[in-house]
Amino acid sequence: MRVIISGGGTGGHIFPAIAIANAIKEKYVDCEIMFIGARDRMEMQKVPEAGYKIEGLNISGFNRQNMLKNFSLPFKLIGCLLKAKRILRMFKPDVVIGVGGYASAAALYVASSLHIPTIIQEQNSFPGITNKILAKRVNRICVAYSGMDKWFPKGKIVMCGNPVRQSISNSEANSNKQYSKAILVVGGSLGALTINESIARNLDFFVKNDMHLVWQTGKYYYERAKQQTSSLNTDNIKAYEFIKEMDKAYAEADYIISRAGALAISELAIVGKPVILVPSPNVAEDHQTKNAMALSTKDAALLVADSEARANLIPTLKNLINNPVLCSTLKTNIASFAVRDADKKIVEQIEQYLK
Repeated sequence: MRVIISGGGTGGHIFPAIAIANAIKEKYVDCEIMFIGARDRMEMQKVPEAGYKIEGLNISGFNRQNMLKNFSLPFKLIGCLLKAKRILRMFKPDVVIGVGGYASAAALYVASSLHIPTIIQEQNSFPGITNKILAKRVNRICVAYSGMDKWFPKGKIVMCGNPVRQSISNSEANSNKQYSKAILVVGGSLGALTINESIARNLDFFVKNDMHLVWQTGKYYYERAKQQTSSLNTDNIKAYEFIKEMDKAYAEADYIISRAGALAISELAIVGKPVILVPSPNVAEDHQTKNAMALSTKDAALLVADSEARANLIPTLKNLINNPVLCSTLKTNIASFAVRDADKKIVEQIEQYLK
């Protein structure tokens, strides 16, 4: 089998893509897999680190802040389509899988034009514009939420869940816990300003209460966080631009503060720890709030609105730490949302369609 997986831009697209690739490789050892991504995005680093080849397209999204920068967009798009066509004709894939992101649009559009079987994996409860556009052209759409026939043709939809990295599925086995109160703060691969500022303003709280704080800041806040933590004279507070071994970070945490992206929700359900969700307001149709409410209304997570985080995030954390009954309830209920075999279900869909 020869497979192309296309898409990326953020960890929410990249890590499910790698999980799918690993599941295919596990079942078909001799399978050849190639990725297609956007040339200047994080997949160009993360995919080779996972052991796979990747080709980069010179593609970017529509710039709403500076309209002049969109002048070259049509030419970039034509160039991307031509390069994607060359890649597909040389590699001759049996199937092309799109996980969302700009590069996914070019690869799947060309693949469908060449009558190569195509599959979309949509992580979110509200699909991105790329997958909405591609829905009529592709052969099958693997989703993680019900009600997706509002945007996709009903006959193409298959409920599979979101693929999660195998290391995270086995995260408890990787635990090397050293602290009694460990807090993990993660705002996504690019960071979350509101969460970062809320933590920065309250570093003394973590120091005074002898807590272990693992703080993933994202690349835009990391230098500030490094300066803020270096003056604390403690090894218990650690800031990271990006945490590579998330399985260990999850395993060692007692409490987690997180954004509410689809991949984060899927991982947190498997990890099964008390969680405070701070949904990003900067996403289409506010779908992170909808993701978070799906858990909070079932007592599976606590929800703090982004606009209220600076005032309420740390008080909410204090209340959680001091309420073991609430912690137990949250752990039990979030675990009921876990889907551990989404990657294998997607491989089954590939097999069924190719047959």
